[in-house]
Amino acid sequence: LQSIDIAHEKMRRGRLFINRGTVENSQINRSPFSYLENPEAERSRYSSNTDKEMVVLKMVDEDGYELGLISWFAVHPVSMNNSNLLVNSDNVGYASYLFEQEKNKGMLPGEGSFVAAFASSNLGDVSPNTRGPFCANTGESCDNPQSTCPVGGASMCMARGPGKDMFDSTRIIGQNLYLKAKELYEKASQEVTGPLISAHQWVNMSNVSVKLNATHTVKTCKPALGHSFAAGTIDGVGAFNFTQGSVEGDPFWDQIRDQLLGEPSNETKACHKPKPILFNTGEMTWPHPWHPDIVDVQIAAIGSLAILAVPGEFTTMSGRRLREAVKSEFDSHGARGMNVVIAGLCNVYTHYITTYEEYQVQRYEAASTIYGPHTLSAYIQLYRGLAKAIALNATHELSRGPEPPLFNVTSVTLLPSLSAESAPAGKTFGDVLEAVRQEYRETEVAEVTFVGANPRNSAENATEHNFLTVERYSNISSSWRVVLNDASWDTRFSWSKGSRGQSNVTLEWHIPAGTEPGVYRLRYFGHYKKRVSLFRTITVPFEGSSSAFHIT
Repeated sequence: LQSIDIAHEKMRRGRLFINRGTVENSQINRSPFSYLENPEAERSRYSSNTDKEMVVLKMVDEDGYELGLISWFAVHPVSMNNSNLLVNSDNVGYASYLFEQEKNKGMLPGEGSFVAAFASSNLGDVSPNTRGPFCANTGESCDNPQSTCPVGGASMCMARGPGKDMFDSTRIIGQNLYLKAKELYEKASQEVTGPLISAHQWVNMSNVSVKLNATHTVKTCKPALGHSFAAGTIDGVGAFNFTQGSVEGDPFWDQIRDQLLGEPSNETKACHKPKPILFNTGEMTWPHPWHPDIVDVQIAAIGSLAILAVPGEFTTMSGRRLREAVKSEFDSHGARGMNVVIAGLCNVYTHYITTYEEYQVQRYEAASTIYGPHTLSAYIQLYRGLAKAIALNATHELSRGPEPPLFNVTSVTLLPSLSAESAPAGKTFGDVLEAVRQEYRETEVAEVTFVGANPRNSAENATEHNFLTVERYSNISSSWRVVLNDASWDTRFSWSKGSRGQSNVTLEWHIPAGTEPGVYRLRYFGHYKKRVSLFRTITVPFEGSSSAFHIT
């Protein structure tokens, strides 16, 4: 909310330039067997089973001063796999970090005026883990329709990125995206001019009638997730014995579902076929509906650029069909040569959208296509309607649609409340438990451990909290200057909970090659809960610092 406020206050007149290009070696299709279900005639029109095109929108003010960019590209930000416990913004975040560090010279991450946004597109079946899936226990490939291993089943089948570990993979993919975006940004010369028009509707996605042809009309379904949803993907495996590609239920899990959550109605079962329903979310309403019925569809058009704000994750072929349909709709109503871009995961979240053909084999993305086999056809029909309204300048004639209900969810939380904390005997919060060495070289890791407190205290009490800084001593001014913070790529903050209200915080600085020699220190900023009476605690800020150390 605060970032929107800041952006709104800084709004000024400017110019837009668009450019597009191909990104290589940065993605694979993680459900290639689903993709192969699409008609051969359709597949033969494309050279790859992923969309490799990046679109960059460059922004400058009227005087040519650089403001920032939005880049759209189809790849999941899952280079950091689900064994990672650090808050981070993954490959696209690293691309953004690199671009902003270059443009906001001498500034800390999150500071400076230039904003580089790396946004998602039709990334539904697209993984950044380019070496593909292997069995974690045996090392053999598990690139099969069920993504299972001979020993250990589906839970052992995981995709590997191009790097030696997930940090390295994040760096490689992020750098690829950054370098291509930089090249496209610098060469962007096609100006986007013309009126700004937005067309938005709310739609009850659980009950859309779709006209497939002159004789056939089909309908979407109440939301539901299939068995393969629980299998997860090769980027983040699920649990138990679920596998991708399940077109039949499992009596054991179906019985548990029926007893805990209620059996899906025959109508919902029939509507979702061949998906075996695991979570019948459209019929689960306690304490609130588990999935939305009312969904946003929206197109924002600036001159010849149409941004399709889609409420979920379209697969590669779903995205191609949607873009093509919208483009031809614009063409047929006199708005020729539109640049159509899919902006994924906009407004409300509705999981995945596969093609009808991909839906039939029920891998993870299909099992997560919550409104049934005709979800894509419904969206294509709806987005055609928006495009027509924009082309004919008739957005005022579009019905608003049924407004989504508002729920008061602030009272419901699954987070345990934070209780009073304590430091070990003879210590206080922020004291050093394990000190830094006196000297480090480039590529080594400087590390310090403090008496810590739950970082949630800080998150809940300070909007723009910085958990750590790396500071360099300046002989000229005889003072310490902050050179890195907790958003810097080379720093890491980890909290480990102990017993009796005690915990530790460890700060790491992975010292990169090219670091300026000199005297440095690491600082930690936290808050702890202090009990002041039987029923009342207060939050107290504190800080800690390592001793000074040399980098040689």
